[in-house]
Amino acid sequence: MLASQRSLFSVPRDICYLNSASYSPLPLRTQEAAREAVGRKGAPWTVDGSFANRQHERARSAAARLINADASDIALISSVSYGVATAGKILAIPAGMRVLVLENDHSSPILEWQSRSAAAGFTIETVRQPLDGDWTSAVLAAIERPGAARLALASISSVHWSDGGMIDIDKVAAALKRQGALFLIDATHAVGVIAMDVARLDPDFVIFPTYKWLLGPYGRAFIYIAKRHQNGIPLEQTGFGRREIRSDAEIYFADVSYVAGARRFDMGERDHFIAMEMAAIGMEMMAEWGADAVAGRLKMLTDRIAEGLAGTKLRLMDTNFRSPHILSLGFAGGLPAGLVDSLAGQGVHVAARLARMRLSPHVFNDEEDADRFVAALKQRI
Repeated sequence: MLASQRSLFSVPRDICYLNSASYSPLPLRTQEAAREAVGRKGAPWTVDGSFANRQHERARSAAARLINADASDIALISSVSYGVATAGKILAIPAGMRVLVLENDHSSPILEWQSRSAAAGFTIETVRQPLDGDWTSAVLAAIERPGAARLALASISSVHWSDGGMIDIDKVAAALKRQGALFLIDATHAVGVIAMDVARLDPDFVIFPTYKWLLGPYGRAFIYIAKRHQNGIPLEQTGFGRREIRSDAEIYFADVSYVAGARRFDMGERDHFIAMEMAAIGMEMMAEWGADAVAGRLKMLTDRIAEGLAGTKLRLMDTNFRSPHILSLGFAGGLPAGLVDSLAGQGVHVAARLARMRLSPHVFNDEEDADRFVAALKQRI
């Protein structure tokens, strides 16, 4: 089993941080790279002309490696919402068809389609949060619901952000293909921890940021765009997205046709000298450990916490339906007021999500953290 990687982070021993589904700490190596990068931006005359492109391609390749994609199928973006908006500009959802979303899913994979539905004439169908936690069965039932309007798209998270519920994207992808529908995956809470192979799965879009599970900075994200969609119009019109718009050439707009592949969909102002390298480092570290090893370690920790809470009145999702790295605790009557803040006051950090308590350990956590949380919570319930 992968050992705790606490020594690679600046997490004090008296801090029990179980909230990486909100923001993960940065590894020491990433922090040092960030300090160097700030100095580099402070002295831009030291940056050679090819430096920015090397950063772009390093980050693009690191993102591609995590999902077994070609680097040419990855675009550099700022956020999941940017990625969904990009998909929204590429796709034309026909009138009378439906788009499938999840109840209480994060806003990013939902709001884009809600904002377009009235004018375009398609409907939004929401898969209700299942009482038993079996998101996969609920999604499959919605896809194959008899008598429903034809399905155009499922725009869903592969791990639900609030309760850590897992969706079997292999089964969902197969069901969508039988219906001739498209698949957009918000993989925010999956990539790096849950193995994904887009070459085999063949989704239309996969989008993920770095600031949570990929140990990176805020404001850096990536979108995989299947080759069948790469002739679309980008969300932003940029010079680097065209074949030959060069400031050093005699003719500036020499060739304004788009570049090949997903690079045309890169965000504007992509030369983030500081954050791009930080994002690449975190993704490279996660890839070196491997999703299976990371998931195995985090499952050990969430299982240990669940076992430590056995016999209490807390409600936990069945192990068959929950992700290895997120544990959601339900309380009779809802999450007690002030409980999360009270724990934080003792150096134990978790999150309140939809009237439940969400725990999300990462590779820097260890058994001592798990046991400390259990003891602290039992004192308060």
